[in-house]
Parts: sequence; structure tokens; C-alpha cells
Amino acid sequence: MDTMNILWRNMKWRFQNPVSILLTIIQPLIWLVLYSAIAGQSMRDMSGGNYTAFILPGIMVLVTLSCCSSGGYLNFIMKSKGSFYRILIAPVKRSSIVLGQMLEAVLLSFIEIVILFVLSIFLSVRIASGFTGLLLMLPLIFLTAFFMSGLSYAISLYLPNEVIYETIMNLIVLSIFFTSTALFPMDSISGGLKIAVMINPFAHVINCLRSLILETSIDWQNLLLMAGVFICLCCGSFSLALWRLKREAVH
Repeated sequence: MDTMNILWRNMKWRFQNPVSILLTIIQPLIWLVLYSAIAGQSMRDMSGGNYTAFILPGIMVLVTLSCCSSGGYLNFIMKSKGSFYRILIAPVKRSSIVLGQMLEAVLLSFIEIVILFVLSIFLSVRIASGFTGLLLMLPLIFLTAFFMSGLSYAISLYLPNEVIYETIMNLIVLSIFFTSTALFPMDSISGGLKIAVMINPFAHVINCLRSLILETSIDWQNLLLMAGVFICLCCGSFSLALWRLKREAVH
């Protein structure tokens, strides 16, 4: 119940400040519409004729990373208003505080990804693996968002102000995005960049999502492997965020 109360409290703040939602989706929408229209003319061979469908998984991950990054920003707003410390001294489990705020970022990610999906339908994107593929995309997106929201939460508690936080998170998000297969297939990447892409777990999530969109067959082995990797990453980020919040309460 405590988790749901904190989740609802944060979501209510979001919808009272809709500009925070708008800002996190403007950039991905620009990427999806403009970049696919401009670059798609010369890259149709990469996507089997629909470059928008090819880059959609990467844009989905970018939306997820942006939403979860904005989730950590809430801590600085709460600290400036004093509500952060009121929650700390309230009879609420520390795990509920962390989980409630992380789930808010996850829920916001899903809302914005739904918007992207609706827009992509008008751009002739279809999921080749059908309804099963759509259902399999949900846990991948959830795990990606949960991991990033925990990491963002922990980082926000380490830093002194929102300016430094925003700078660091932008660096992290853009580094993850551009060292992935979001815009180009793995075959077109070589050298040191290819090594960076190979060790980037988000690149493999993008590949899994892309295969569900573009291919009729489902690679269950790869899906289960990535789900297992991200479950471990989620446990690590949640533990780090919880540990950091407990340290914050001590100080």
C-alpha cells in the first residue's frame, strides 16, 4: 500500500506538470519522424523497406532512458520543497519509497511508448511476430525501465544538485544510445565502436525488440538470455538505490 501511495503521489505531480512528460517525448518523436524520413531514403536495405520500423526499437529505448532519467530529477524537487525528508521520517519502508518512485518512471515510460506505437502505426509499422511478439516486448521494456530508474534514483542521491545530475544523465543516455544498434545494424559497425556496442546490454535489448517487430519467428533463447541479464541488473540497481537511500536517512 505504501508503494502505491508513493506511486500515485508522483504520478499526480507529473500530470500537474505535463511539461515534464512533453519534454521527454519531443526528442524521440523528432528522431522517429524526421530522422526516419531523411535517412530512410538511403537506408531502406537495412530495414527491409521500412526504416521507421527498423529504428523504432531504438527510439523506444531512448524514451525509456529519458523517462527514467527524469524520475531521478524528482528527488531534487522533493528536497527543495522538504517533502523528501518528510517521507524519510514517516513510518514507511525504505524499499517502498524506492519502489514507488521507480515504478512511476516505469509507468511513464509505458505511457510514452504507447504514444510512439500509435504514431508508428500511421508510419506503416507493423509487428511481424503478431500479438505474441507484442506481449513479449512488454517485459523487455519493463526490465529496461526498471533497471534505468533504479540507477537514476541512486545517482540522484549521490549528486549535490540537479544541474550536475542532468549533465551526467544526458551523458549516460546519449552514450548508451550512440553505442548501440539503435540507428544502424551491427553489420555496418566495426573497430572499437563494435566492441562498445557488443558490451552494451541496451544494444541487445534493441536487437530483441527489433527482431520481434521485423521477423515472424521468435528467438526464444536470446529473449530468455536478455531477460535473465536484465533481471540481475534490476536487482543490482534496486539494491544500490535502496542502500543509498538508507545512507541518506542516516545523514
